Amino acid sequence: MENNKIAVGLDIGTTKIVAMIGRKNEYGKIEVVGIGKAKSLGVNRGVVSNITQTIQSIQQAVEEAEGVSSIKIEEVVVGIAGQHIRSLHHSDYITRNDAEEVINDVDIENLVNQVHKLVMLPGEEIIHVLPQEYKVDSQADIKEPIGMYGGRLEANFHVVVGQVSSIRNIGRCVKSAGLDLSDITLEPLASAAAVLSQEEKEAGVALIDIGGGTTDLAIFKDGIIRHTAVIPFGGNVITDDIKEGCSIIEKQAELLKVKFGSAWPGENRETEIVSIPGLRGREPKEITLKNLSKIIHARVQEIIEHVYLEIKNYGHETAKGKLIAGIVLTGGGAQLKHLRQLVEYITGMDARIGFPNEHLAGDSDDVLSSPAYATAVGLLMEGLKRQKNDEKVHEAEEEIITEIPDQETNVEAKEVPVEEEKPKSKKRKSFFEKFTEGLKDFLDNAE
Repeated sequence: MENNKIAVGLDIGTTKIVAMIGRKNEYGKIEVVGIGKAKSLGVNRGVVSNITQTIQSIQQAVEEAEGVSSIKIEEVVVGIAGQHIRSLHHSDYITRNDAEEVINDVDIENLVNQVHKLVMLPGEEIIHVLPQEYKVDSQADIKEPIGMYGGRLEANFHVVVGQVSSIRNIGRCVKSAGLDLSDITLEPLASAAAVLSQEEKEAGVALIDIGGGTTDLAIFKDGIIRHTAVIPFGGNVITDDIKEGCSIIEKQAELLKVKFGSAWPGENRETEIVSIPGLRGREPKEITLKNLSKIIHARVQEIIEHVYLEIKNYGHETAKGKLIAGIVLTGGGAQLKHLRQLVEYITGMDARIGFPNEHLAGDSDDVLSSPAYATAVGLLMEGLKRQKNDEKVHEAEEEIITEIPDQETNVEAKEVPVEEEKPKSKKRKSFFEKFTEGLKDFLDNAE
């Protein structure tokens, strides 16, 4: 088994940490060869709050995945979320030296690099620069400018920004767990890759990923990401409310939520009662399911209204921004009974539950197609996609180098010196590599 064909997604969540190892089968579907899961103790609302515990949980998840697959994990693609994430829109342009040559990858890379130089607030760093539409000279609304002639290349960008310290803490945990960080991806983008179809992205869709500590939102329209947001509430606040409202301990509250919880209070009759054992010889507590669903309903309604506000801010009510495919719910919180009906009721949009099984091989374990694993599957897909791109670039460069041994071309001047170093990882300076490299240098120096 070739190790380089395998990728690993590491989802560092507030409730669980998942390591997922997989590869593409001959049909292009993803075959998960190993999965490991650990309780996440050191993460709060998507942000690392206890480094030592997070490192232990990562190691535990990784060891479990290695045990199942008997593959040694070396590098991982990690997801990032948390309340510090924000997104903004920005447009930028470059003037090309030679309008007689067609626009190529290098031009787009130069344009993206220019956006990376944007001055952020202190302590913030750009995580993703995602091009939306391009404009060549005065022709607007171009999806793919490569191969066109033009002197001025302009684009609108969706820029995702996060706190440097939070990103570095995640990097630190991954490195201290003995792993290399091959990439960091925004979690709502990973979940979207796993559960949304291309048709939905074209028609316009809002993906809501309800996790333990955060609710992530990604909005697509015309196949392009238009808006991302991270809301600092998730399934845990529902559990906390049940704990407070019913005066029980957290473990019992979580069980109640998962087993008997419903987001719609109308369906329970007053007579349905659950008895909960009291602590250490105290009387058992009796809780009516109607009360339980009232507590859950109030909190879930608040989360959905927050998300709906973001959807409105994006411009859902304008004719141009209409989301025809409605809402897709995923993440562990999407498993709450009657959540879909409540979301449809509050937003007036169609909703479905998103399962990450579309890209998985047919014989995959049923557990994997649970919405709770959407982010991990998406991160794994990101890792596999990245490898494929690296291979393509590698092949293209080899061709260039063999074809033109003596001409001094731009491409050769750019690429050949890099060749001597580390051919595999230094190839494609993508949006993220500069950032990841900076992070690695920082971590190496911090040792």
